[in-house]
Amino acid sequence: MSAHRESPRSDTVRPPARWLLRGARPTARWLIQRRWDVHVHHRERFPATGPVVVAGNHVGFIDGPLMAIFAPRPVHALTKEEMFRGGLGWFLRRAGQVPLDRFHTDPRAVRTALHVLREGNPVGVFPEGTRGPGDLEEFHTGAAYLALVTGAPVVPLTFIGSREPGGSSSSLPAKGQRIDVVVGKAMSVDAVSWPRTRDNVRLMSAALQAHMRSGLADALDETGRSLPGPLPQGDTDE
Repeated sequence: MSAHRESPRSDTVRPPARWLLRGARPTARWLIQRRWDVHVHHRERFPATGPVVVAGNHVGFIDGPLMAIFAPRPVHALTKEEMFRGGLGWFLRRAGQVPLDRFHTDPRAVRTALHVLREGNPVGVFPEGTRGPGDLEEFHTGAAYLALVTGAPVVPLTFIGSREPGGSSSSLPAKGQRIDVVVGKAMSVDAVSWPRTRDNVRLMSAALQAHMRSGLADALDETGRSLPGPLPQGDTDE
């Protein structure tokens, strides 16, 4: 409990649900595999225990579910709050996903993510902030910040094939399409105690971006595949 009292405190938020995230993953994997040919590469790179910041490139609509369901351990992914409406929102909350306001500072989402990490569990982040070409040119600082606060290693996930070339931000791959999920090499991060400066976060984020872009190039070379390119003109994934 003492870690939750460190700044920023995470004892003021409720942890996300875990029962569905843990219990439903085998069934969810089976259902998804009936539609798409999903291959996970280098599972051994994912730490077997302890907190992990899972950072993925963001290509298609199903990247979040793929992260939560196919990562070697259950992942609580930060997910745009627009998804938490109606029946889908009910499911996402019970599947342990964390709503995030992408357009404003969101202390509750940050504290919830820290709570998960301080309990020794993985949190998922898409540093690009939105779906797109998945080339990691755009890169926000959230993943680096969470790692700096907790000292959790950052493990990249590269998604290839979750959106086809020319597909919109909400499109799904054709049935039978191969989807590759490549677990990258973990990046170790030393925790920085309060107060953390903007320079601390900026420099760590730049190092993480370089690490992930190198891993992305390796993943594309290993699979012999390419990214789908930009979204169609006018598609902004709002």
